[in-house]
Amino acid sequence: MPDIKQQISELRASALKELDGLSQAKELEEWRIGYLGKKSRLTELLRSLASLPIEERRELGQASNVLKTELEAVFKNKEHQLRCGELVAAGEMMDVTLPGRPFPAGHLHPVSQVLSEISDIFAGMGFQVVEGPEVEWDSYNFDALNIPPEHPSRDNMATFWLDSPPKEPEGWRMLLRTHTSPMQVRTMEQVAPPVRIVVPGRVFRYEATDATHLAMFTQIEGLAVDRGISMADLKGTLFEFARRFFGADRAVRFRTDFFPFVEPGAEMAIECAVCRGGGCRLCGGSGWIEILGAGMVHPRVLERAGIDSTVYSGFAFGIGIERIPMLHYGIDDIRLFYSGDLRFLKQF
Repeated sequence: MPDIKQQISELRASALKELDGLSQAKELEEWRIGYLGKKSRLTELLRSLASLPIEERRELGQASNVLKTELEAVFKNKEHQLRCGELVAAGEMMDVTLPGRPFPAGHLHPVSQVLSEISDIFAGMGFQVVEGPEVEWDSYNFDALNIPPEHPSRDNMATFWLDSPPKEPEGWRMLLRTHTSPMQVRTMEQVAPPVRIVVPGRVFRYEATDATHLAMFTQIEGLAVDRGISMADLKGTLFEFARRFFGADRAVRFRTDFFPFVEPGAEMAIECAVCRGGGCRLCGGSGWIEILGAGMVHPRVLERAGIDSTVYSGFAFGIGIERIPMLHYGIDDIRLFYSGDLRFLKQF
């Protein structure tokens, strides 16, 4: 019995020492066969116990089984170590103790952010946000806004016409809207005064692109119709918008301008954020950037929508949205918004 005990002890020491020096899976498999296989030294030792008395057999058998369990455990641990080492060498190992990689989360486009902020400002002044179709009838896009076919202002709105049968009996044609103003007429046809709305949306004009112009851009239209509305109401509303959005330190300029659907008309400009009035490429050297056209709603537009222009009056304005973040953040090229460059978009 002492000899067998000594053999078990020597077998354990030999197995552990040999296992500690292994570095390849092939060597580990050879070790498993040599110490745990059907013809291994441990198996032969267990077979030799059959000739011993039952008491000795029970004691030595228990010691042999403990050794077998231990060798199986250290074998699995070594196998795991070698497998992890292979993964690390191949660049596939994952350390579960490291913090997880952040999941890339998107956010609103800067134009959408500004559009939402402007809508909220006007909503706070009592305006309702409505939307209209991007594919529009030319009657709503032009005629109902006091822009007949021969009107020279149509030259400034080069149009994307659509191949569609004219609407009978009026003979209307379809196009991609050139401004959000058609919703002025659509709303006044359906809602009796008082009316206070803003209309955000994309518009389309067939023109060359440069640092301040695109063939597709975003506008927000504003309309207020009620009894006794004057030019003072228009200027007060737009001054308040500029104060809330740009801050009280940004200069605002009003100048007279012409738009067929308002009379009188005006344009509002904001001091250039890049040069602060000194003149640069963005503002064309003037120190100002026009952001909107506005004016009192033309009586013909009111009458066309079924509103008595002798009783009601109103004002309207249209803002080019892309120019607002350009002013706000000092961006000098409108094309950056739609370039798809994440280096630019992630800044907002």
